Amino acid sequence: MEIRYLKSNDAGEWLRLRLEALRGDPAAFSASFEEYQSLKLEEVIARLWSSEDAFVVGGFKGERLTAMAGFYRDKGLKTRHKGRIWGVYVTPPERAQGTGRRLLQALLERAEKIEGLEQIMLSVTETQTAALALYRSLGFESFGREPRALKIEDRTIDEEYMVLRLRRE
Repeated sequence: MEIRYLKSNDAGEWLRLRLEALRGDPAAFSASFEEYQSLKLEEVIARLWSSEDAFVVGGFKGERLTAMAGFYRDKGLKTRHKGRIWGVYVTPPERAQGTGRRLLQALLERAEKIEGLEQIMLSVTETQTAALALYRSLGFESFGREPRALKIEDRTIDEEYMVLRLRRE
């Protein structure tokens, strides 16, 4: 598996995988399939900007994207010390093989080089026990839980909030 940062020409593959994730595991994401299915490729390209402060890392098998994780740095003057991980997904055949760990290690390696970044935040739904264990093994710590954070039809799902404090010299 090749781990690399996505570029604008990966937009179609990213959208395909994002829709697969949202349709296949709606309880894992605050975004919904319905919100993404009408996105145009130009809108996706605008979301997949790659800069020091915002990027998406992907896992590829040949030309096929099978894993992804996004990162962005907060823009506000008072919040620029924080970054956020979003949209983490690994296809079922690639799970429990270290793919998620490799993906997040690549993301964290790049994020840690951002000047002034002190902590990285993420949220994970209570349904995602394997993801929660992975995040903890990478040093993320829970700092809160939002009860009933998501509502899917009549079902509610709690969300755990986590932080990784970066070690700075």
